[in-house]
Amino acid sequence: MDDDRAVQFVGAGPGAADLLTVRATRMLADAEVVLYPGSYLDPEVLAHCSPAAELVDTAELDLDDIVERIVTAHRAGRRVVRLVSGDPSVYSALSEQTRRLDAAAVPWAVTPGVPAYAAAAARVGRELTVPLVAQSVVLTRTQQRSTAMPETETLAAFATTRATLVLHLAITRIRELMAELTPHYGADCPVVVVYRASQPQEVVLRGTVSDIADAVQDAGFRYAAVILVGRALAERSDPCAGESHLYDPARDRSIRP
Repeated sequence: MDDDRAVQFVGAGPGAADLLTVRATRMLADAEVVLYPGSYLDPEVLAHCSPAAELVDTAELDLDDIVERIVTAHRAGRRVVRLVSGDPSVYSALSEQTRRLDAAAVPWAVTPGVPAYAAAAARVGRELTVPLVAQSVVLTRTQQRSTAMPETETLAAFATTRATLVLHLAITRIRELMAELTPHYGADCPVVVVYRASQPQEVVLRGTVSDIADAVQDAGFRYAAVILVGRALAERSDPCAGESHLYDPARDRSIRP
């Protein structure tokens, strides 16, 4: 929605203060109230905020508390930014919050951010869509003590594609998940786990479907980690990898009307 007074949902990126967009930093500088997810953000991100801004850590607030604070601040004529970790399009609770804002007749807008999986892939220098190896990326999560998954969105169903898998909110179940993926990806399939991608506490674990769970257990990760699974993560010398048709010397590059 276009409105100078709209509540701004802003992707804070994976956590690093210098991985916000220019637009996001401008919005933070102008905001009078900033609600942020303290459990996932590097505190340095908040350095982009005005010293006069009211900062609200939402880690201990439920959805209704968050929305009430947003609505109250907006109706008081204050510029509000709701920071979300990563990108608002994935696991941000954007739909629930904006549905409530619509009901309250509060305008809102969205600014994208760098998703955590992109920061993780960048950290290990891997493209997730390698020609002849994988041309699709599946972003998903698993269910334990969380929102139910749709019946059609099972890990086994996604695994049959052998696309590059990005598993969010799944680190505590990594052992059973790797066991479920083994028949489809193979025990030797590369896996990368990145804890707090791009932040000062970042840790990268590399392994395979067969041994990554042991590494995660030894590291003691319980949250804020993204899991990447797939053959696209293999060494660049992988003989199965192809090359993009886009840059093929044999490709017809004549200009077409």
